[in-house]
Amino acid sequence: MWGLARVRLHRYLVRMTDIAPITADRPERVRKPDWIRVKAPTSPGYHETRKLMREKGLATVCEEAACPNIGECWTKKHATVMILGDVCTRACAFCNVKTGMPRKVDPNEPQNLADACAEMGLEHIVITSVDRDDLPDGGASQFVKVIEALRRTTPDTTIEILTPDFRNKHERAVEMIVAARPDVYNHNLETVPRLYPTIRPGARYYASLRLLETVKKLDPSIFTKSGIMLGLGEERLEVHQVMDDMRSADIDFLTMGQYLQPTPKHAKLMEFVTPAAFNAYAAIARAKGFLQVASSPLTRSSYHAGKDFAEMKAAREAQLARVAK
Repeated sequence: MWGLARVRLHRYLVRMTDIAPITADRPERVRKPDWIRVKAPTSPGYHETRKLMREKGLATVCEEAACPNIGECWTKKHATVMILGDVCTRACAFCNVKTGMPRKVDPNEPQNLADACAEMGLEHIVITSVDRDDLPDGGASQFVKVIEALRRTTPDTTIEILTPDFRNKHERAVEMIVAARPDVYNHNLETVPRLYPTIRPGARYYASLRLLETVKKLDPSIFTKSGIMLGLGEERLEVHQVMDDMRSADIDFLTMGQYLQPTPKHAKLMEFVTPAAFNAYAAIARAKGFLQVASSPLTRSSYHAGKDFAEMKAAREAQLARVAK
């Protein structure tokens, strides 16, 4: 009886998630479905953004991680700047950023970034970085300097940071950054705990949760944000559990997007998750109490970040107004 119930449950979950699996009898490098394919960037705005990044000596995660949205975002003069160089000290199985021994930290980087932000006229900026396990503070002080440079140069720009986990030093690193008061503190969990040993071997799931929980304890006014990739072989109920864990850590904003295998050497793509499945996950996430949810095949951490920030801020204000009544 129990075996039959499990079969029925499995069939139900398959119907609900509407996932297109990549099975053993299908080639590993399958053709992308229509909903995940994008056109190559060709607009003048794209080339202007690229030129500015090169002139300022700045790296972007848009390029380094081969983001599918680069054409759309750069056309609108939106770019996610990657500080502390373009070489990472880790080798996560999903990530396309170079691995090796990074260069010395550039002392001019914070002001160059702030100048680029001013020249682009950004209302909202996202700053991320490679992992820098070679540095005593993991690179936290450079995040602080960038935030300070932005506050001086473009005081009306809202600031969102996407940090690494600052392995074995996250408490002090988070204290430093929170004191600089970014508007949004983002740190991605990336996947479900079961897949960490193969997908994110240099990190620890619960350490990342504690990092985000620490941000909220130090300054509840800072919005916290985290994201996961789908299509790596995670189960639906595992994704639900990650949502519950995030809400227990008081995370405000959840992003969910499709994992795309950068090269044959990276973690294998297990399935293309359909837009309907992403919508279903989003509905569940909203029911669990997130202030903001972005869930679609092309969603990435900084995709439409400015618009999402405005909506999240409005949602908090509405929530506080209801409590005050």
